[in-house]
Amino acid sequence: MIRAWLTQHGFVFFYTLKQLASTPVTALLSITVMGIALSLPTGVYVLMENLQSISGQTAGAPQISLFLKQDVQKEDIDKIQQRLQEDSQIVNYRFVSKDSALTQLQQSSGLTDITANLTYNPLPDAFVVHTRENTSDSLEQWKLTLQSWPEIAHVQFDSAWVDRLNALLKLGRSVVLMLATLLSIAIIAIMFNTIRLQILTKRDEIEISKLIGATDSFIQRPFLYFGAIQGLSGGITAWFIIAWGINVLNGELMPLAQLYDLDIQLRHLSLQDSISLLLFSAWLGWLGARISVASHLWQIEPE
Repeated sequence: MIRAWLTQHGFVFFYTLKQLASTPVTALLSITVMGIALSLPTGVYVLMENLQSISGQTAGAPQISLFLKQDVQKEDIDKIQQRLQEDSQIVNYRFVSKDSALTQLQQSSGLTDITANLTYNPLPDAFVVHTRENTSDSLEQWKLTLQSWPEIAHVQFDSAWVDRLNALLKLGRSVVLMLATLLSIAIIAIMFNTIRLQILTKRDEIEISKLIGATDSFIQRPFLYFGAIQGLSGGITAWFIIAWGINVLNGELMPLAQLYDLDIQLRHLSLQDSISLLLFSAWLGWLGARISVASHLWQIEPE
């Protein structure tokens, strides 16, 4: 039973490939249009993912500053350092002593004369911490946690930068969703019309099939395979378009990265995202064919 089922579907699959090969120009144009349509929202999605990844390397990346109390001892500093080392959510940190902070202040602000007359160093010791998560909620939670440590006098982080980044990413995701929805509808419409024309050109063949007892599922199967294969081909085309675009942009980004001494390189779709793209494109093609078959095939009856 299973062998017969596989044989039937295998025959339909290769029959559909022969159909596509018989009209290469038409098939190529249709696949190219679908590939371009799919590459637009997917490309914006890839850029948003890379922007979120690259943001952690830039100078404006959010960081948490821990200002210690004036009376902390070396043992307290060692205790904080050990806690930071053991936390898996912390990417890196550095300790800034009060003496080092005062020296940097004198060199950067030109207040050497004023600071030289100070009877004591008013600046506190501090830790500068970078975490894996950079959303507003995660940083706010970190602030509350760190503020509870007895050695910490004040916790500060650049929430405005994080809010701007999150707002930009949110806008990008909305753009991706809108583009994906509109272009998915366009792909379904293209496939709907393509299958409709096929049904009309094969009207006599469909009538004969029904006369000899062919079931509706048997008759519509080649059309569904045609839609799914074209949709999958469009997804593969979109994947290559995005790969080409990323390679071009990486070449243009190289001089910029060297100027700012950054390791900026756009990453392509992950394996999971690539599989999702191909499955989604095949499903769009199948859905367009399925709607077209359901709308037109029942109208053809043998006379």
